[in-house]
Amino acid sequence: MSKEIVNRVSKSALQVIDLEEFYQEGTRTQLSIADFLDDGVVLREQSFRERLENYAWEMYRNHLVAVYCPDAIIIPQWASLLVVTYLQPVTKAVVVGTLQDLEHLLFTEKLVTFDTKPFINGLVMIKGCSNKPVPQQAMGLLAAKLTPVVRKLSYGEACSSVPLYKKP
Repeated sequence: MSKEIVNRVSKSALQVIDLEEFYQEGTRTQLSIADFLDDGVVLREQSFRERLENYAWEMYRNHLVAVYCPDAIIIPQWASLLVVTYLQPVTKAVVVGTLQDLEHLLFTEKLVTFDTKPFINGLVMIKGCSNKPVPQQAMGLLAAKLTPVVRKLSYGEACSSVPLYKKP
């Protein structure tokens, strides 16, 4: 006689939050400001503006774009902002910085509006494994939002979790 296999996790009060569900789908693109500079290093305002005006911005339609300036190049702050003004009408999101900065922005936008009410006094786990990149910063933001409201907070998987917080 065999025993029926029971999924005790699904029957428990444990609430699992998978940050992978916050991942915004879309093509991520890093655009270097160096592409618009004379010889890739010198910003001459007139030629910089002309290159921007004549550039095919439509290729970034619905992309998630990071406007990047290599460390070796020194440009005035307004130059990045000017590039953003060309990208904003065609992209889903644009940030001045790296692709990592872009991921931080996308997750932060989602987490700012995350409703913690369903987790009040709950047993909550932040899921550890994911197939999509989840920034450490996003996990930190989520933990900071949950700590004041949950009874217990852990990280990982149901079979091997790490306790993070327990309400006194």
